[in-house]
Amino acid sequence: MRRIAVTGASGLIGSALVRSLTADGYEVVRLVRRAPRSADEVHWDPEGGDVDAAGLAGCHAVVNLAGAGVGNRRWTEAYKQRIRAGRVHGTAALARAIASLDERDRPRVFVNGSAIGYYGETGDRAVDESAPAGEGFLPELCVEWEGAASPAQEAGVRTVFTRTGLVVSRHGGAWGRLFPLFRAGLGGRMGDGRQFWSFVALHDEVAAIRHLIDTDGLSGPFNLTAPNPVTNREITAAMGRVLHRPTLFAVPAPVLRTVLGEMAGDVLGSARVLPTRLLESGFRFAFPEIEGAIRAAR
Repeated sequence: MRRIAVTGASGLIGSALVRSLTADGYEVVRLVRRAPRSADEVHWDPEGGDVDAAGLAGCHAVVNLAGAGVGNRRWTEAYKQRIRAGRVHGTAALARAIASLDERDRPRVFVNGSAIGYYGETGDRAVDESAPAGEGFLPELCVEWEGAASPAQEAGVRTVFTRTGLVVSRHGGAWGRLFPLFRAGLGGRMGDGRQFWSFVALHDEVAAIRHLIDTDGLSGPFNLTAPNPVTNREITAAMGRVLHRPTLFAVPAPVLRTVLGEMAGDVLGSARVLPTRLLESGFRFAFPEIEGAIRAAR
């Protein structure tokens, strides 16, 4: 049971997780959309809802991190459908494949990616896993995304939902686009800067996923966010301090709405999310503060 299957293994979080697992001697099985080229690859078609279930047999865990990037482009109706198809259909296909295996061959745990978009706009109000879903595209997507895992849950497989915040890394995600701007002295607050951004260092994201895999009895939603969320204004100041650059520029809210369309609501919206269940489970963050997370990522 030293085998772990990972979807999205080439993405920001997936590639870091694969490096961590292989460094500790785990055999990682990568789910790929093309024809497999080696014994450690398994074919799947997330949009089409197809998975080679036999390739999951004997794995200790399945970690689902696949999906088109939410912040990669403007949210046209076609792109929103693509976001939904990859996450919801892909999760449902994995859950059905897991449930179809004989009990002795089933993974012990299914870790399914999710996002703090589940909570929608929270303003200054702090929320944890006990809070209900918000309203809008992202909350509705997250509810459906998590619900698609029900076949695995009904088959008795321990199922975990990782509601991830904004991952601090210079290699990808939102921060991957921020670092070059701030290094060039073009960084600044977005809108009025009062909106809370719940962040997590990439190191802590991977460590938390491994903690959830390894700790028996943990199931359901876990917020993968540092315990000290900060405002966009505070993040802007921290980026300036760490990178030794001015942060004079600001992007007004109307400009963001014009450029980003519906997605601007996610950038300008406030999500003050706390990792209550993760802390209660005994997990400790290496980078609980924003400045430490930025320094680790630069």
